[in-house]
Parts: sequence; C-alpha cells; structure tokens
Amino acid sequence: MSASSVIPSTVNADLQKERDGASFNSEEFAAWWAGGAEQLKFKRGIKEYMFKDVDFAALNQVDYLSHEDMCEFAVKNSINVAKKLRQLQAERNPGGNEYWPTLYDSPELWGLHKVGNPFTVMFVMVIHALKDQCTPEQYEEFGKRVERFEVSVAYAQTELGHGTYLRGLETRADYDRETDEFVLNTPTITAYKWWPGGLGQCSNYSIVMAQLYIDGELKGPHLFYVQVREEDTHEPRPGVHIGEIGKKMGFLAVNNGFLGMKNVRIPRTRMLMRHAKVNRDGTYVKSPADALTYFAMVRTRCIIARNMSLILAVAATIGTRYSAVRRQSPIDPKLPEPQILDHVTQQLKVIPEIAASLAYRNACDYLLELFDATSRDKDQGRYERLPELHSLSCALKVLCSSDAAAGIERLRLACGGHGYLTSANLGNIYVNATAACTYEGENTVLLLQIGRFLMKSWRAAQSGAPLAPTVSYLAEVQRNPEFGVWTGSWENLVKAMQFAAANKTRIAFNNLAKRLANGQSEEVAANQTGIELTQAAELHGRAFVFHSFLTEVTGAKSKKRSSALNRVLEQLLELYLVNVTLNNMNNILRVVALTDADLNKLQSRLETALTKLRPDAVAIVDGFDFADEQLNSTLGSYDGNAYERIFDAAMSAPLNQKSVPKSFHEHLGPFMKSNL
Repeated sequence: MSASSVIPSTVNADLQKERDGASFNSEEFAAWWAGGAEQLKFKRGIKEYMFKDVDFAALNQVDYLSHEDMCEFAVKNSINVAKKLRQLQAERNPGGNEYWPTLYDSPELWGLHKVGNPFTVMFVMVIHALKDQCTPEQYEEFGKRVERFEVSVAYAQTELGHGTYLRGLETRADYDRETDEFVLNTPTITAYKWWPGGLGQCSNYSIVMAQLYIDGELKGPHLFYVQVREEDTHEPRPGVHIGEIGKKMGFLAVNNGFLGMKNVRIPRTRMLMRHAKVNRDGTYVKSPADALTYFAMVRTRCIIARNMSLILAVAATIGTRYSAVRRQSPIDPKLPEPQILDHVTQQLKVIPEIAASLAYRNACDYLLELFDATSRDKDQGRYERLPELHSLSCALKVLCSSDAAAGIERLRLACGGHGYLTSANLGNIYVNATAACTYEGENTVLLLQIGRFLMKSWRAAQSGAPLAPTVSYLAEVQRNPEFGVWTGSWENLVKAMQFAAANKTRIAFNNLAKRLANGQSEEVAANQTGIELTQAAELHGRAFVFHSFLTEVTGAKSKKRSSALNRVLEQLLELYLVNVTLNNMNNILRVVALTDADLNKLQSRLETALTKLRPDAVAIVDGFDFADEQLNSTLGSYDGNAYERIFDAAMSAPLNQKSVPKSFHEHLGPFMKSNL
C-alpha cells in the first residue's frame, strides 16, 4: 500500500455485520474445507511465509507490461517463488518434499503467479509422466534431473492440426536399426507441436508424443524424451524449430510454444519404455494396456477438475463479499438502498455458485482417491479400474471447467460494471476457466469418450455382467425401468438424475444399434449419435456429483461435524440438488411423472434455500479461507473496502502518473488547433 493510499484500516461495516450474524463457526468450516485442522494450519503457514515481504502493488503493475516484458517478468518471478519455496523446505524439513516442489503451483500460491507460471506443466504433469512412463534406469538417468530442476521440460502432445484425437497426430519417430536411434520429424506445418506450456523459450527438453514407426509399420503414439535446446547456451538444437505462439486471452506469460523437428536423432533409450518397448534389434513389445500411455493425462485431468472447483470458489468469494458491501436499488422505496445480496435475483446469481464449488470439490476428492487406488492397482499389474477412472476424470474435467466458466461469468455480471475491471480479477479468473474447457482434452471430445464407456456399460448391464461402481445404477434401471413415486427427498433427486442419465444412455444405445442395423459403419453411426452420447455423458457426470455430495453431507463423516455446520452443509446440498434438478427438468420429466404442483414446490424450495443461506453467505466464503493475495481482487478483499481499493488501483495505473499524456502534445492538441 502506498503512502497516499485511500484504503482504510477498518473492516466495512456491512461485511462485519454479515460475519457477526452467521449461524455457524467459519473456522470449523475452514478446517473441514481444508481437510482437517492440521491441514488448515499447514496451508495458512505456507501463505504467511510465502506472501511475507512480497510487494503486491508492484506485482499488479505487470498487467500494464508488453507481452515480451510480461514473459520475462514471469520467468524471473516464478524462479523467485521457487527459491523461496525451496528455502521454506530447507528451513522446516530439509530433504523432504512437502513444500518444494509439491506446492510450486498449488492454490495457496496462485496469487504469486500473477500472469502464470511457465514451469507449471513441468511440475504438474512432466515429472509425474516420467515417473509413470520411465523404466527405473531411465528415471535415474534423466528423470531425477527434471525433479531437481536442473533442466526445464515441456510436454509436447497437441499439434497445430490435431489435439485431443491422439491417433491423428502427425509427428513421427522412425527407428533406425543401424544407429540404434529414433529419427523425429514434423512432416507438415500441421504436425508442429503447438500449445505446450513453457515450451516457447523456457524449456531445453521436452517429452514429445509421436507416432512410432518400425520398418515403416505404424505402432501408434508413444512418448519420447527429446533435447530441444543446448543446456549451456539455450540455443535450439540442430533440426529444431522452436518458439512462442503469441499472446492469448489468458495465461498471458505461460510461454506456450511451438516445436518443429527435421531429422532430430535421439538414442533408442530416450523412448519412455516402462510399458511399451523397442529392443535393439527393432522388435516391439506392446504395452499391456493402451491406456497406460495416457495415464499422466488422466492425473492432469483430475488436477484440472479440482482446480476448477477451487477457482469457482475464488470467484464466489469475490462476488459474495462485493454483494454484501454494494448497496443499490431500493426494495422498499421508503428505506435506504439495501445490500444487493438482499435482492433474491442477486442471491440466485451468487449463492448457487458457492454450492456448486462445494459439490465439485467434494466430487474431485473422490476422483483423486480413485486415481490413487487405480495407480496402486496399475503398479501391481491390475488394470480393471482404468476405464472407470478415465471416464470419471473426463466427466469431472468437463463439468468442473464448463460450469466454472459459466458460473464465474455469472458472478462477474453480478458485480455490475466494476466486475469488468482488471483489478476485480474476475476477467482473469474467467479466461483461465474457459481455457480449461479445451486443454488436456476438448470437452465435447471427452464427453464422446464417456459416451462410449456408457455404451459398453449399458451392454454389460443387459448381459448381467459386473459394472463399475459409478455406473451401477444402469443395472438398477434395467431391473426396474419404472422410476416409482416422486417424493422430492434428496435420495429421490439423486435417483431422478440417475434415471435421466440412464434413459438418455438407453436412447443413445438404441439409436446407435438402429444405425448399425441399417448398415452404417461403427464410426458413422457413432458420429450420428454424437448429440445423444454427449447428453448422456453430461447427465452421468451430474448423477455422480449428486450422489457424492449427498454421501459427504449425510454420511458417516457428518458425525464428526457440529450440528451448526451440518445444518449449513445440508442447506447447500438442498440448494445444489434442487437448482440443478430444475435446470435439467427437460430430461427428468421424461422419466419421472412430476405434476405442476411438484414443480411449484421445487421452485419454492429453491427460494427457501436461498433465504436460509443468505445470512451465512459471507461466513461460508470466509470458510474457503482464501487470503487477499490469492483473490487479488479489489472487489473481494477480506476488509470489504471495495470502493477505496478500486480507486487506489486506478491511481496507481501508469496513465495516471502524468497530469498530461504525451499523446496530447503530439496528436490531440495539434489536431484540435488545426481546425481553428
């Protein structure tokens, strides 16, 4: 804060009133949200250490830099964060890794990476991919160097002409028996690797996904470890064409890059060969399960889903606090302007996003547990859970990213014109969420992959074969096609969503079978059934979120929480189930015989849930425990002094450092005088 800052040191009276009137202990909520009191203490300790002595006023000036300067700043800043985190590790537990590098891009440090971290992909994906795909000897040779940050490595999969459809990738790696090397080429401009984070100017190595050819015979996509720049000079290696793809809507300084290769040779042992192998004589050993090649992507999708649930919670915190301090539009003309959170329409914009962030974070906790269990199984040579994990990771990645993007935009609009300010940070949060709708699997393509899993599961249910737990409801629907009586209970709402998903799965299955019977190929028939497949996939994902949220709130874990916290969580569950049910009523009415009175009752329940949650909204988002440095928003600070912070941010903008801009003397003034 500058010496001339207008920001008071007191908390906004309206925001303090909200906290004083809460019906539960926000600290208990924070401990539950963090995963326990010890975890909450741990996370707060990280933030206190890492945010100490950071000049956030100067950090925010990065918004006004050129693209080149912004990218240079991001590298310098990210390395400084790494140094500080490494220092924290050395001070608190030398030789451990719970701080460095584990937390390098954790939500606790988001506020420090103002315009992105070009090394995020290396620590979120590359290291895990190497651990999962390398033989022990390979990881010892080059994997540990990456872990120690002795080199900087990107993950180059997507191409200019191909993304999620991996079998269409054009980059090729031909095995040369004579030299015991792979020869990598990007034969066309569309084969250029495009989009990898950190690749542009920050990486000197890359994991490259390429089509493996042996004696001209295609073996499918495999992973290769390729040096792209010299370690000492950072100059591109011979045959390597590398650079940055240019400015984007968001992730402004993540240094996304392109990579072209012409006859780039690497040793045979630089193909990642834990699962599939190429021997010295050129014989090929196939992976025991094709999905193992993409296991690192599955983990990344799990992390994306979790981060999207958290980024929605960040936006909900900003929108809720601002809605409590903004006063506008009298409800009763005889009274002063109320807090806009008192308007029911504002409550509908804001509070359901709080509930959604809880529902998705909880679902992602289950997903990460399933990932860990599947990973342990995989290490024991058991691959039965892989299809379910892949399907569920796709479903939550799709729903969390798409619903977060839509929810953040609703929250931005709920903040009126001030939500449009860069200093509000809602625009930056929004473009980061929209990016997640396409990276690591474009959402529609992922829905189609889930659709294929549902088709196999429906066929299995018909034959009485065992089903994965998350699709077990398909068998129940086939045993009992009549939904039964509508009661409106929470369990009944979950069943309704499951039956809607099953019904859409049945329709897609029957239409797919009909097209196949009429002589269409599987590919053409699947394409023609694509809309129904994606609709079934979305409903399947929503049914899972419903079930997991209900289990968390009403299951055994509730006994460890106070009655006051349970009451708030039950109200959030009620709001989420009712709101999403109403938004999907077109599909539910096809399987459940609701009357007009039933629908009116659901609408009343929605309004009642909003009314009950209104007094606790600020305390709930306080329980998310985001520091101001994480929110980085003039509208969402803990003290609620939004107007003063907006004004202060404007006063610190470069254009306001001079009373008269240069353009007046050079252009505006002379032009106006020329008309005299």
